[in-house]
Amino acid sequence: MDRVFLDANVLFSAAWPAAPRDLHRLWALPDVDLLTTVYAIREADRNLSESAQRTRLFRLVQRMQIVDEPEPAALPVVLPAKDAPILLAAIQSKATHLLTGDRQHFGQCFGHVVGGVLVLRPSEYLKRHLAAKDRQ
Repeated sequence: MDRVFLDANVLFSAAWPAAPRDLHRLWALPDVDLLTTVYAIREADRNLSESAQRTRLFRLVQRMQIVDEPEPAALPVVLPAKDAPILLAAIQSKATHLLTGDRQHFGQCFGHVVGGVLVLRPSEYLKRHLAAKDRQ
């Protein structure tokens, strides 16, 4: 079973009415535990402007496991201070994957295992996950 940590920007994107249909498929995968933190939820919520978006965000979050905020620790990569808690939480919660759309800060990590966590864009995760299911 995959343990998939979602960054704030993934939560933010999923809260939009025009969110890509594939993004919402994450919540329908039966063999995947979706994880996030209050930190990521707050960041997503802070950037939403409409109450309908917030409602969608909180409905999605109810179907996720909210893990503890991370303990301060050194990271194996350099990230801005606002992004470090995301990677640390993914690592410390023993996530198998971190999904983010943040190419600017996490782009160096895409496709790589960092601290035991494979960092991918949501679309790449879905592509790999569904391909693996087809092979079974």
